[in-house]
Amino acid sequence: MRKALITGITGQDGSYLAELLLEKGYEVHGLIRRSSTFNTSRLEDIFKDPHEAGNNLHLHYGDITDAAGITNLIREIEPVEIYNLAAQSHVMVSFSMPTYTANVDGIGTTTILEAIRSSKINTRFYQASTSELFGSTLPPQNEESRFQPRSPYAAAKLYAYWATVNYREAYGIHATNGILFNHESPRRGETFVTRKISRAVAAISKGTQKKLYLGNLDSVRDWGYAKEYVESMWLMLQQDSPSDYVVATGVGATIRDFCEHAFGQVGLDWEKYVELDPKYLRPTEVDSLIGDATKVKNVLGWEATTKWKKVAEIMVAADIAKLN
Repeated sequence: MRKALITGITGQDGSYLAELLLEKGYEVHGLIRRSSTFNTSRLEDIFKDPHEAGNNLHLHYGDITDAAGITNLIREIEPVEIYNLAAQSHVMVSFSMPTYTANVDGIGTTTILEAIRSSKINTRFYQASTSELFGSTLPPQNEESRFQPRSPYAAAKLYAYWATVNYREAYGIHATNGILFNHESPRRGETFVTRKISRAVAAISKGTQKKLYLGNLDSVRDWGYAKEYVESMWLMLQQDSPSDYVVATGVGATIRDFCEHAFGQVGLDWEKYVELDPKYLRPTEVDSLIGDATKVKNVLGWEATTKWKKVAEIMVAADIAKLN
């Protein structure tokens, strides 16, 4: 049975990827941080008592900033694939916590790569890169576009991107960067803008919320469906040679567009409920991110099928169902 290690398994992408790998017959190991409260809600559908026969999901306490712990865990498990999805992934929060973001998102990636190098295990490594790397570069952005990060989050992720490339070239590690553009789902964190919108639509339609406060409504993003995107991660590590891939739908929309369509699902005029709060404006904005995923289509045979409107519909329906 093939073994895979997923850091960030309790997140949106980690939980979907764990489900996919289990369906494919993997033994899945996930890294989780110690917390005084349960933080595994996204794994409820696949979690089993470790004592049950046939349980192929194993969770391990740890942190990617703990070099000794990560190295020991990798040596113990000997996974054939490692997916590094752990991160401080909120762009706005990175302005308030730049050092922490750099340690986790940047140095944490190097910790895993160095553990792979020193342990000499034969494994393939996936690094969760981000469209935020492109920053102020005009769209459409592809693998050859210039990186111009506009946040501490993007800067940390840029370090991790080049560390992945360097370990691939210097040590022959099968290390790949997946440069995923924005991808959403009902499992998206509640402080991310798309989920803020879908939750507000549900609450306002039920009369339990009056207003939704947002920042820059003119930002353009290429929103895909996270449940689909994790398949592209897996496909990247099935290739004979490592490389770097942009994953996107190729379709952009403003946050204003997303609001209008999401509120429209319940017959409401979004302009009556959405207001600007300057505290949600970033010190440096990223105006437009729209990906060109030609390479991933040609090389992996993968293509996004769920565009932003359908994603908004899925999220609103899920949040209404939760309230009901």
